[in-house]
Amino acid sequence: MNRKIIFITLGFIILAFSLKTILTPKNDYKAFQETTRVALRDVGHKLLLASQDSTSVVLPIQALETFKFRLTFQNDITIQPDSLVSIVENSLQKANVSDAYLVEVTACETNDVSYSYEMFKGNEKGIIPCLGRNLPKNCYYIDVRFTHKHSKDSKILYYVLAIIGGVLIFPGIIKNVINQNQSIASEENFKTIGSFKFYPNQNKLVMHAEEINLSKKECELLELFVTKPNQIIKRDELTKTVWEDHGVFVGRSLDTYISKLRKKLKKDSSIKISNVHGVGYKLEVVS
Repeated sequence: MNRKIIFITLGFIILAFSLKTILTPKNDYKAFQETTRVALRDVGHKLLLASQDSTSVVLPIQALETFKFRLTFQNDITIQPDSLVSIVENSLQKANVSDAYLVEVTACETNDVSYSYEMFKGNEKGIIPCLGRNLPKNCYYIDVRFTHKHSKDSKILYYVLAIIGGVLIFPGIIKNVINQNQSIASEENFKTIGSFKFYPNQNKLVMHAEEINLSKKECELLELFVTKPNQIIKRDELTKTVWEDHGVFVGRSLDTYISKLRKKLKKDSSIKISNVHGVGYKLEVVS
């Protein structure tokens, strides 16, 4: 079978699938709503545990409007912004819910917004202010509004995307084969840190067959530390290298990511990221 026939066949399959998707009646929003409720109940449960409350309950999740939901609690709660950001992100990712959303924590009695932040396609591009400043124990409700949705009425877009996908499918297969070969090669491309194998191209650490995933920022920071073991790296150099081309930098972002790295490296006592007060950080590796 020649290339032209393969190209036409694959393009037709993609177009046919898109048409079937468009013409088959589905209640996508209802499924999204149910999944989101489960994810937000998980958020509420973990926030209560983080507040050292194992007896209170999470009240039923309210759908305030399309793509906006409210999380409420039986009793007063203490909220740590650092934990809130992490818990919401992890629970929504686990439920495969949208990664673009606005979160508002509001005091029940005054309706004043006590804390808010917005995520755009993941934490790397989010606006997350004032981490580390805990909200005192109080009655709060948490509103989560999803900001990027697919329009159910824009069917023409699916036609266009299907046609484009058909045009690009064959080069895409070739690219996928190349990427697979590169991925296999990258399995051998690691750096040793104490008992860890560090795979910067795959954003992970491996220790005794256990894999520890790293975020992009964690990986970039660790890669910089590895190039200068047992040397002080100034805060300015760290922030410039990791955040220079990635938009908004919040003052405590560096400290937050350093803290995350420390937790992931703590299984090896020969490794330590120490803080040199007023200067920067140092990756200490005992030979």
